[in-house]
Amino acid sequence: MKIEVSFSPALYPCRTLTRHHTTVAIDVLRATTAVCAAFQAGCREVVPLDSLEALAACRSQGYSAAAERGGHKVEGAEYGNSPTEYMSLDMKGVRLAYSTTNGTVCILHAADADLTLVGAFANLDALCDRLRADQQDTVLLCSGWQNDFCLEDTLVAGAIIERLGDCAQPHGDAAHVALTLWRAAGNNPLEYCAEATHVHRLQGFGAQADIQFAFQLNTCPVVPMLKNGTLVL
Repeated sequence: MKIEVSFSPALYPCRTLTRHHTTVAIDVLRATTAVCAAFQAGCREVVPLDSLEALAACRSQGYSAAAERGGHKVEGAEYGNSPTEYMSLDMKGVRLAYSTTNGTVCILHAADADLTLVGAFANLDALCDRLRADQQDTVLLCSGWQNDFCLEDTLVAGAIIERLGDCAQPHGDAAHVALTLWRAAGNNPLEYCAEATHVHRLQGFGAQADIQFAFQLNTCPVVPMLKNGTLVL
């Protein structure tokens, strides 16, 4: 299987793996980590949205609103995108309508793939088990920050490539860069990303617990997949 990396949704249309492929959407700080945490806490389904206007329609259909902009929970939403908040709750049966600055946009960009999965450090091994079993060419789509490169998502991509080992062939320079950066992190991604822009941004909001949780491996062994516009297990 070939593994390609797109550093941001803006670069995703330029990928070379376009036929019969899986795409993994990655936004470790914090959207895809929060999605994994919500499912781990019992959530039934998550509808990713790219606008706040779409939330109202979903709420009228019985969905709870989860929304974030610029790192802050949107006023009037029941939830933001804090994975530690989700992990502290009993979310059994909850249906979320979910909109974030970068992560849900990334997920929706990936919707044209044969299979769209959600990835983070939180579900690293479970995700890699699924990819290894499927043996389908895969694009790792980093959400970045407003279409710009970010270090932490690239590290997740590198960790996935390393975990897949000999059954995966890095395809293109971006995949090799991601793998090189992950190996340079020495299995300590939190320390390696200490000066990363989005880490500093979230620290300014007092979200240190979320940062620490997001860099822990395998805390939420679930693999959310997009089916008919809805994330389910």
